[in-house]
Amino acid sequence: MAQREDVLRLDAQWAQIRSGAARAAPAEAEALLTELIGALREPARTDPECAARLGLRLGDLAARRFAGGDRAGALAAVEEGLRHGRQAAGHAPEYARWYARGLINQGVWLSWPLSDELRLPRHPLGPPAESGPSPMERAAGERALDLTRAAVEVWAALDQRDPVNRRGLAQAKVFLGDRLAELGSAEEAVAWAVDAEGGFRQLLRAAPGAEEAQEAEEALDHIGRQLELRLRLLSFDSLVSLRARGLLPEPLLPQAVVAARIQGVAESEIAGRLRLGAEQVGTMLEVTPWLAVWRFEVRGPDGLWNVPEHPWHSAAEVRNRTAADIGAELIRGFTTSADYPGDGVPWRLRVWWHEEGDPAGARFRAAAGPGTAPDGSADTPS
Repeated sequence: MAQREDVLRLDAQWAQIRSGAARAAPAEAEALLTELIGALREPARTDPECAARLGLRLGDLAARRFAGGDRAGALAAVEEGLRHGRQAAGHAPEYARWYARGLINQGVWLSWPLSDELRLPRHPLGPPAESGPSPMERAAGERALDLTRAAVEVWAALDQRDPVNRRGLAQAKVFLGDRLAELGSAEEAVAWAVDAEGGFRQLLRAAPGAEEAQEAEEALDHIGRQLELRLRLLSFDSLVSLRARGLLPEPLLPQAVVAARIQGVAESEIAGRLRLGAEQVGTMLEVTPWLAVWRFEVRGPDGLWNVPEHPWHSAAEVRNRTAADIGAELIRGFTTSADYPGDGVPWRLRVWWHEEGDPAGARFRAAAGPGTAPDGSADTPS
């Protein structure tokens, strides 16, 4: 008993340092955490609380390793921590929460190479992208997805009358959407984000305290930005599917309509398949602009692709225009300009929505000249 009390006292001391309530030099904090993890191992064999706390503290160790650039060390620590967390999760709701958060953290660290510095997917288009993830990165992403699904299941199994559990479930769904987006499953990523948004709106309506309300508002802002970005990656069929499933919120309908029009869908078909009035669609297209971003490239004598200066590498805000409309107009201007290299020189054009990115994500692609295909691909490296 004395040993258990000593260990829990040591854990409380670490919790003070971890929260910032107590100060310690980095080396001192590291030594205390190492001592605590060692002290927890023996009682964790038979004591659920010690097992749960060992899982939690191994997670703390993993976070410190990850912050220090040791991703492999972080993954090893959190993997061990999850084994102990899983052992304790069924003994108390708090232990289950700790376990679920550990699952999410492991998913984030596993999938880290799949996102950029803004934590947006590097390869949002999945397998068709020209420069997708490596097999190892994709395998790690799939594992991260499985872990995050497991976290959602853990949160969902807890008492949903408790706002802490409802918030945890909504947050886990946000992370699940992130993991799906990283692997190119844009439609399902949107579906889970919309589901999470509903959860946070319920929490906001429950009249929580100021801190909880702020957390919910911040989460809703984040989800809103993510949804706007993800809608740009969806096909019209995916937009129709989400609308039919009740997962295309009203505030996103104008962007969905614009997305469909950019793809070349006729206004009448947009109205019919998205269950909107013709006038609604027309108004949305007139008042909702989109940013067309384009880049011409001309192959030089050395075989390398060169990018001409403005206006052939530029952007413009447009309304009620398809990407093909923009592309055709640009080609007419380019081929009649003084910058046109001549019919025997290969050139290509890509038009994106909002920003340049993966060539496979271009909304319009065209090319001409020897060694190019109509889709803008080429037989030599870019």
